[in-house]
Amino acid sequence: MKYRILCCGLLLLFVLTGAAAANGLIQTYLGDTVPLSGYCYTSSTVYLFLTGPNLPSDGVALDNIYSRADQGGFTEVSVDSNDHWKYDWDTGSLGGRLDAGTYTIWAVDGPNDLSNLNQAQYSTISVALGTPGIGTMGTSSTSPDITPVVVPGTLNISSVPDNASVVINGNYQGRTPLSVPGLAPGTYLVNFSRFNYEPLSATATVEAGATTEVTATLKPKTGTLVIDTTPEGANITLDGTNVGLSPVTQYRVSVGNHTVNATLEGYVPAETVVTVIADQPVTSTILLAKPVSLVPGNLTPLPVPVTIGACAGAILLFVFFRPRART
Repeated sequence: MKYRILCCGLLLLFVLTGAAAANGLIQTYLGDTVPLSGYCYTSSTVYLFLTGPNLPSDGVALDNIYSRADQGGFTEVSVDSNDHWKYDWDTGSLGGRLDAGTYTIWAVDGPNDLSNLNQAQYSTISVALGTPGIGTMGTSSTSPDITPVVVPGTLNISSVPDNASVVINGNYQGRTPLSVPGLAPGTYLVNFSRFNYEPLSATATVEAGATTEVTATLKPKTGTLVIDTTPEGANITLDGTNVGLSPVTQYRVSVGNHTVNATLEGYVPAETVVTVIADQPVTSTILLAKPVSLVPGNLTPLPVPVTIGACAGAILLFVFFRPRART
């Protein structure tokens, strides 16, 4: 029979032959070999120890009851490339003898004894060991209650745009795109958030042994932009799109920087960058200027110095003119 328990990231699988189970309690006999196996996603080594009747309170190694867990005594099992581990627990070869009774097997992702599990991921199962031929642990004629097999699933999460923060059931997982493996089957609440975008929540159902795809399209936050010019009546484009003659009001403009261009006959075209703020009106006023040009006008003589030449009484007269400005 196969029994699996999912707890804190470790999937602990007990494979027992000829053993009875009731309400999650595994029943077998002293001297039997109990094949153990499971999955660990958080460590390359699983540390096994045992607690129960007449044993040190913090536990002992499964292969030697005199090797105390609080002194580093663990049964260490390697995790393969598929996150799987296995160990055959020989209850008759423990460096000593166990008493009949109910024990707890602990599978931990680090060398942590019972008093130091607050920072560890672990899983447990209870095992009742009886003496062969003694007691009431015989095989029942009815089918035992068997703990359901729990196989984890995976969420693949993406967003448009990328780089959104993801929180699953209140726990931060990272930024999109990302994959979250090792999830127990069930329904999860997934929250997305990104700067200058509206937050988004979605539910995702994880199925045993399957990968569920979750994609969120985030909506940009928006604001209101009012564009005016002096003088009015200029043609306005917003990020290259014509939006009308000034003054003009644009609603639901995405938050951030936008380029505004204004053109009016007889005036120099103008361009400016406006920053739109979420849920707030922003006003941009553009002052248009006439082009600077030199226009010929009446010539006005300017007073100039007169030089009298020394030769033959000739008089040389130099006159300079400047353009008269247009009024």
